[in-house]
Formats: sequence, structure tokens, C-alpha cells
Amino acid sequence: MPPDATLHGTLYLIPTPLGEGDLAWILPAEVRQQVSLLERFIVEHPKTARHFLKQINPLRAIQTLKLEVLDEHTPAGEVEALLAPLLAGEDVGLLSEAGCPAIADPGGALVRMAHRKKIRVVPFVGPSSILLALMASGLNGQRFHFHGYLPVASDIRNKEIARLEQTSITADETQIFIETPYRNQKLLEALVQQCHTETDLCVACNLTQADEYVSTKSIGEWRAGNWPDLQKKPTVFLLHGQKQSRKF
Repeated sequence: MPPDATLHGTLYLIPTPLGEGDLAWILPAEVRQQVSLLERFIVEHPKTARHFLKQINPLRAIQTLKLEVLDEHTPAGEVEALLAPLLAGEDVGLLSEAGCPAIADPGGALVRMAHRKKIRVVPFVGPSSILLALMASGLNGQRFHFHGYLPVASDIRNKEIARLEQTSITADETQIFIETPYRNQKLLEALVQQCHTETDLCVACNLTQADEYVSTKSIGEWRAGNWPDLQKKPTVFLLHGQKQSRKF
């Protein structure tokens, strides 16, 4: 615990579901119990946050909760102000829109600032699409790099794909990235077109949901067709190049 943290409240990092489903299957009972005790939250979208919190504690009047917004548009100067209740001794929960807070999420800046203010930060167990995809991919889980979104412009994106593929080969490192759901299919097309035949590509779509899809194949196998429908579905892409052609 940081020095003087006992004078402050605790910032709890609360994972949220990656889609609809039974919270009991995704979040441990102890996590749900602790969240149900909190009265103040920092969230991306109040509407979806209220829906989640209502599932956590159906008996609580949602309108009594204090919700403050932190999203990609929040000015840096306003982030520090969100820590005021914590500095005054109140516990606060940080919610991501989906998955783990502060991982590919605007909450990262708040967490870093909390550490600078000697505020105790407690991460809770919950789903991370990035780690779930890596777990299920069969690709290198010792060395990996998450890049977020690739460039939208096709020429720049294709150069980035080539760079990532080469990096994965020279560093023996799994490259992980995502795309805006409505552009998933175009990204898959670009990867299959641009990468070498022996390169492994994993597509992990709608993780933890009933129609979850995870498949790792070589680019040569992907070129044979039978692609999943990724349109408007949250998807993680993982890439790992090969130094030499397979012998089996």
C-alpha cells in the first residue's frame, strides 16, 4: 500500500462483461459484493454503467449512485478533478465500457494519476478480450505486443501490417490489434492478402458470448475461404510470422 494511502479512499478497477450474459459466470461473487457497496463510480457511458450496476445490486435505487464521466474526450485537465472524492477518503469504482478498465481504455490516465497522488489502486478479476484471445490463440504467450487500432487508410495500414509481420518474426512476438467492428471484415481481407502464406493468424470474435468464435490458421489456410462473419462484432486479431516454412 502506498505511503499515506490510508488517508485516502481506494480506487477499485471493475471489469465489466464483454456482452450480455450471466454475471455470476464472469465476475466472482466477492467482486460483485464489493462493487455493490460502492456509491461513486467513474464511467465511460452512464447508461450502460447503470445497466451493469443494476445487475450487480437489483435492490439499490440506481438514481442514488454518483456517476462521473471519463471518456476519450475528457480533457486532461479534468481527469485530476475526478480524484477529489478519493483524496477526501471516499472509495470509488472505475468502470470500463467492456472488459478491464485502463487496458486499451481511457481510464489508464486516471490510474496513473492516482498512483502519483498515493491513492490505493485495487484491480478486480474479470474478463479481458485481449488476454482471452491470446490464451485461446495458441500463439506466443511469453512475448506479445498489443497495438490497439491499425491505421484506417489502406496504403498506410498495409505497410503497418507488413511491419508487424516482420517484427513478429524477428522478435518471436505475437502482434495483437483490434478494429472498429464495422471494419472487421475489411481488416481480415487485408491481412489475408498482405501476409505471407506461413504466417499464423488468429481471429477471436464475440468472446464469452454464445456465438463466440476463435480460430488460428495459417494465412494459406485462411485464403482457402470459409471466413466467419465479423461484421459489427467485437474482434481481436493476433498475428505471428514464421521464420521458415512448416515441415508438417
